[in-house]
Amino acid sequence: MNGEYRRTSGLSPEYALLGFLEQSPAHGYELHQKLLEHLGEIWHTSLSQTYNILTRLEEHGFIQGTTQEQEKRPAKRRFRLSAAGKQRFEAWLTSISACSVRAIRVEFMTRLYFLYTRNPADAFEAIQAQIEALETYIARLQERLGNIDSQQIFNHMGISLRIRQLEVLIESLNECKTQIPSISSPEHPRVSSL
Repeated sequence: MNGEYRRTSGLSPEYALLGFLEQSPAHGYELHQKLLEHLGEIWHTSLSQTYNILTRLEEHGFIQGTTQEQEKRPAKRRFRLSAAGKQRFEAWLTSISACSVRAIRVEFMTRLYFLYTRNPADAFEAIQAQIEALETYIARLQERLGNIDSQQIFNHMGISLRIRQLEVLIESLNECKTQIPSISSPEHPRVSSL
């Protein structure tokens, strides 16, 4: 990884679909199956939502589709990543997720999957960068907490709760470092890209 991280807020499985297409061209149904198999506990997307996202990505020029006729069956569209789509995916892949529970659980875990399939070391680097971003944000929240009037009980409780949630995220990300293997082994094979 290049060490340059940009913040994004991509809470859509579009980046997962771009990532699967970066691995290899595929039909919409195949992409949906990959999403279910590899990231189904992260993204809960119907087949029709997947097709809608693919249509939007194609309209914006991030993917290109070709129609394949089939004997006695409806035609299928096979998609591949365009140069613009690859650039968009790469920018997202090297960014930092927003400092929120949902962004880390959904977006960051998706990013981590694709980083790990490329190179486990990149995944570890991304975890550390995300932890550092969370620590910086927590420090800012603690400063705000210190400036809240003692009479503003609910503001105080709200920021305190947010800080605690982010601290738990840091603990979970540190745990992720121990859960993903750093090298392929029979006990811990690398994630296949299908």
